[in-house]
Amino acid sequence: MNLNTDFIPFARPSIGTEEEQAVLKVLRSGWLTTGIETKSFEEEFAAFTDTANALAVNSATSGLHLVLEAFGVGPGDKVITSPYTFTSTAEVIRYLGADPVFADIDPETFNISPLETAKLLEKDPSIKGIIPIHIAGHPCDMNALLELKKKYNIFILEDAAHAFPVKYNGKFLGSIGDAGVFSFYATKTITTGEGGMIVTNNETAAKRMSTMRLHGIDREIWDRYTSDKPGWQYSIVDAGFKYNMPDILAALGREQLKKAYMFLEKRKGIANFYFKRFKDLDFLRLPEKHKNHGWHLFMPRIIPEKLTISRDLFIQELISKGIGISVHFIPLHIMPYYKNKYGYDESDYPETLKAYNSVFSLPIYPDLTEDQLEKIVSAVIDTGVKFRRKF
Repeated sequence: MNLNTDFIPFARPSIGTEEEQAVLKVLRSGWLTTGIETKSFEEEFAAFTDTANALAVNSATSGLHLVLEAFGVGPGDKVITSPYTFTSTAEVIRYLGADPVFADIDPETFNISPLETAKLLEKDPSIKGIIPIHIAGHPCDMNALLELKKKYNIFILEDAAHAFPVKYNGKFLGSIGDAGVFSFYATKTITTGEGGMIVTNNETAAKRMSTMRLHGIDREIWDRYTSDKPGWQYSIVDAGFKYNMPDILAALGREQLKKAYMFLEKRKGIANFYFKRFKDLDFLRLPEKHKNHGWHLFMPRIIPEKLTISRDLFIQELISKGIGISVHFIPLHIMPYYKNKYGYDESDYPETLKAYNSVFSLPIYPDLTEDQLEKIVSAVIDTGVKFRRKF
């Protein structure tokens, strides 16, 4: 923990008295695990996203795993995703004994390239599906991916961890493919601390996931200790998992859901502030705008030719000035596990590597003050000017 009270953290959840009271209500109810709060959260989220089914889980990682299992992914199968993501997107494929197949990214959006994805599908029609990630809240080219889905008869599982509440062609990201998974981790656009939500209109898959997220039990058993009906009998129909969301987290989520659009507007305002203040800087390449961007992350890139220091040293300068900075993402194909297992070379995904070597992420959460934003902007500008290459 940074003890400097002037330090601006990279991310911070926006929690108000409403969330505090909601959690306190659950604490006083005598029921802390999955119950009526979680069920209500699911119903409200399904209504919000206009989907038939919403299933609350203890993490987005769990949600991705449940969807793939429900879609029948197993040993020897292949699923396409991007190397430019957090490890959970690919690791869930490995959970099932299947193999991730990486497609390089679009150099402007950082999202999976439909062209590179098409090449992989053309080369290997046995591939079962795609997991596109809406990086930073920027929508993937879902029209192109849906064409591939139709042509190759594959599933699309949207990793929408960054993308709530964002629409694309009138539909929420996460609800366009066969299923979508949202993250409610502490840094995300709405939070339950830990947690996630699956949405799908596939009733068969939803039923399977509902069973498998709680030990493979064939019925809802959350009220078995409080109901006046016999609740001790149940059957285990498969070897399931322990992926349920407790009511304490769901209570947080229900209040955060009410504020989702307000949070989005504040993030948009911060992004616009950054664009305005950075637009004339020749040592930065700003992220691509989209009319429906979630702005979970603001990810500029340094232009190495314009600076005398590396991206890493640029970041260190900003941190020394009291600014919390992160990098999204360290590519999976250069991580020891994936590199050693699949024999990747760093150069295998050139656009991914270029993005990684130049990008950094600035704070962009709703509770940032005007003074903090001015401090962030000044730190970036001052660092760039100080280390700008003299031609």
